[in-house]
Amino acid sequence: MSDKFDPANNFPAGYVPPQVWTWDAQNGGAFASTNRPTAGAQSEKELPVGKHPLQLYSQGTPNGVKVTVMLEELLAAGHSEAEYDAWLISIGKGDQFGSGFVSVNPNSKIPAMMDHAPKGGGDPVRLFESGSILLYLAEKFGAFLPTDVRGRAEAMNWLFWQMGSAPYLGGGLGHFYAYAPVKIKYAIDRYAMEVKRQMDVLNRHLADNEYMAGAEYSIADIAIWPWYGRLAAKQAYDDAGDFLSVDEYQHVQRWTKQIADRPAAKRGTMVNRTAGKPESQLWERHDASDFEMKTQDKIGDAA
Repeated sequence: MSDKFDPANNFPAGYVPPQVWTWDAQNGGAFASTNRPTAGAQSEKELPVGKHPLQLYSQGTPNGVKVTVMLEELLAAGHSEAEYDAWLISIGKGDQFGSGFVSVNPNSKIPAMMDHAPKGGGDPVRLFESGSILLYLAEKFGAFLPTDVRGRAEAMNWLFWQMGSAPYLGGGLGHFYAYAPVKIKYAIDRYAMEVKRQMDVLNRHLADNEYMAGAEYSIADIAIWPWYGRLAAKQAYDDAGDFLSVDEYQHVQRWTKQIADRPAAKRGTMVNRTAGKPESQLWERHDASDFEMKTQDKIGDAA
């Protein structure tokens, strides 16, 4: 270990990383009860299967919202075969470590999906990683992905940008600003700087483009909006929006509101959501009528 920095200035003071790291189950944080350094199932639990070919297993976090917005956009565009069942996976309760879920996503992260009627027939297709699911659905239904080579490349550029950038926002700023059991100035400053840089990247691009891939709404927007639009709307990580002065990114603000006004985006944010006003929560979605009949203000179940 380098002695470049005085351990007396470490946090906690005097801390020096050991030669070999070992897991401490007592490490704090909002998600300490479900975090561990190993993969695989922790319990035997089968996944439910509904009536539609597309079976989504998720929760209404930004990554989950990407997929439910995409599905609702497909349905709104007339792709009736995009009807789906959305089952709630309560990550705080460890549902993602059940054997059925792990068989769909060995990484134990939401969202995960099964397509029981893939193009060309044959065995069901498992899908995990939100970007992979968006691309799969775009290609299956021929929607929300430009068909010209330049437009497609631009959409893919920004889709992969989001997949690589969001960990700085969620796992970086979100964790150290809102979820960590202690406030560490260096960590917060480091991730705040990077997230503001990312917001500036978006703002400069959106100054010259209506959507991320140009004039056409695409999976790039659907991927980015639940993360960076949520931050721009001051709905992320306590008061992080004020902390990061998000109002100054005027082009991101315009784009955020433009997508938020889309009816399909509004519906997509409700699916598998377990926080916020009860009328905005639809824990499971099996039919379009569920948005009117089965929100939490109407059925009143406890989380």
